[in-house]
Amino acid sequence: MDKTLAVLMPDMTRSYLQKIIEQGLVSVNGKPADKKTKVCLGDVIEAEIPDNEKLELEPENIPLDIAYEDDDLLVVNKPKGMVVHPAAGHYSGTLVNALLYHCGDSLSGINGVERPGIVHRIDMMTSGLLIVAKNDFAHKSLAEQIKEHSFTRRYEAVVVGNLKEDSGTVNAPIGRHPIDRKKMAVTDKNSRNAITHYDVLQRFGGNGGGSSYTHVRLTLETGRTHQIRVHMAYIGHPVVCDPVYGGAKQQFACCEGQCLHAREIEFVHPRDGRTISLTSELPKYFNDVLHKLDSKVR
Repeated sequence: MDKTLAVLMPDMTRSYLQKIIEQGLVSVNGKPADKKTKVCLGDVIEAEIPDNEKLELEPENIPLDIAYEDDDLLVVNKPKGMVVHPAAGHYSGTLVNALLYHCGDSLSGINGVERPGIVHRIDMMTSGLLIVAKNDFAHKSLAEQIKEHSFTRRYEAVVVGNLKEDSGTVNAPIGRHPIDRKKMAVTDKNSRNAITHYDVLQRFGGNGGGSSYTHVRLTLETGRTHQIRVHMAYIGHPVVCDPVYGGAKQQFACCEGQCLHAREIEFVHPRDGRTISLTSELPKYFNDVLHKLDSKVR
């Protein structure tokens, strides 16, 4: 159903159209539609677009590390520990609160009142680059690039164990964990395809019978919730200090939360077609982990 609506309403993103279908705001021939509803020639499709809710979130003067900004978008270097958008238990101090102060009304509204401007997200305890749209035109273009896999997102991580191959691909579907609903898992049930490519940057230890670790670069082909963390744990190499999926937490007091950093992004500017490539320096916590591992090798 959402595919049909996307043709009829090209200014709306697929995710937004899926939301209004789930909310019962779409009908076919007078009957409520769902995502499996089939549409035939001659059918009458009606869609109610709700009015934008009044945003009640408070702008907060929180410093932002801005890697790039213009009239259509900005790219921020999110620190570890900052929540991207409001959720239960986190209604202040989020990136969205900071963006409302910095950008005012100049944020896209496609993702609703709680996620203005947010095109994609990274976990609270993951650091690094994240793109924000200042208007719906830019948001739709960037979302389409992500959907078509032309928006490059590269991360770096330290994982447990020695990855034997210098490069590889994890191609395994991800969905909600069947028992623990707060977690994601590799599963064939109610899942979506997920693909992560990895390249080894450096290996640490393991030769003398001790613990081994690997510094890796990870490139997302898809962008599922917790994708890198789930995929690396799935192949037996969880991200160091990952509080949910494992990862030698007790050995790295310098790293609270997973040792995972969104290092590079590359995309086509929605307005003028320029290719924009940005790289973020590894933060202190990440370098502290690498230094600790390097000192063990010597």
